[in-house]
Amino acid sequence: MREQIRDKERLVHILTAIDALIAGSKRYSPEQAEKDTIIFYGFVKQVEIIGEATYKLTKEFRAKHPETEWEVIENMRHVLVHGYYAITPHKVWHVINNDLPVLRPQIEAYIQEESVRKSEE
Repeated sequence: MREQIRDKERLVHILTAIDALIAGSKRYSPEQAEKDTIIFYGFVKQVEIIGEATYKLTKEFRAKHPETEWEVIENMRHVLVHGYYAITPHKVWHVINNDLPVLRPQIEAYIQEESVRKSEE
């Protein structure tokens, strides 16, 4: 069983990766990333981190927050790791532009909630 104490830490990892992706997408276009595989796979790694940190969240935490599509996020990590050859910069930018703006405020709220919960213990 995963430790509940780690949920906040994993949420911070998710938020950090989201912020890195958003900042990076302002510096690079999908076309620029496509020309530089090191840059492109830096973006991919950040999405993988989001998926892995999601996987590491406790089942209790995830069940408590069904409004977030945890399974979709976790499955994206599997696609990136195992189907790396099918990922394109435009698919990654779709995640950055469409999914992360929804996910980011949710993660911020969860971090705040975990901070309050922890201070009450």
